[in-house]
Amino acid sequence: MGSWGRLLLASVVVLAGCTATGAPATETTPAPATPATRAASAPTGCAARVEEGRLPDWADAGFSGDARAPHVFGAKGEIVAVLFGQPLTVGRTEGPTNKILWVSRPAATPSPDPSASTTLVITATLDGTTTRVTREVAGGPGPSIVDVPRAGCWHLELRWSGRTDTMDLVYVAA
Repeated sequence: MGSWGRLLLASVVVLAGCTATGAPATETTPAPATPATRAASAPTGCAARVEEGRLPDWADAGFSGDARAPHVFGAKGEIVAVLFGQPLTVGRTEGPTNKILWVSRPAATPSPDPSASTTLVITATLDGTTTRVTREVAGGPGPSIVDVPRAGCWHLELRWSGRTDTMDLVYVAA
């Protein structure tokens, strides 16, 4: 199986009725960057790829049968974001929230740092800008509501329990 196939196996557990909360956000919007600063500080391009297929076996606990839900894999396959209310939307006044269930792949070895916080820390940067927000999911990967201030492609750096991964998520305007 190729590396992409293994990535696909790194999906999430979707718990149909889960509720989500997140810690208050921290938002930083510095003065506009010069072209040289922008190139050095913000990634460009968007690698967001929403999968609609079956969730991998390690991520489908709580489901019966052929578990399918929109989801995005982390670049290293360490975590998957199951998306509820797809597409993710900025300024939504009705309908579903930007609920995301985060499921991490079971660790192959014990955490490199057992004293590391289990909190999932999400640092999101809007593509092509220096706009950055931080979200936290207490207790580690699990249900959350992840809202961002502007539509576009957001590059996420994810840290939990001594582990890391990255992914891109696209948010559209309401």
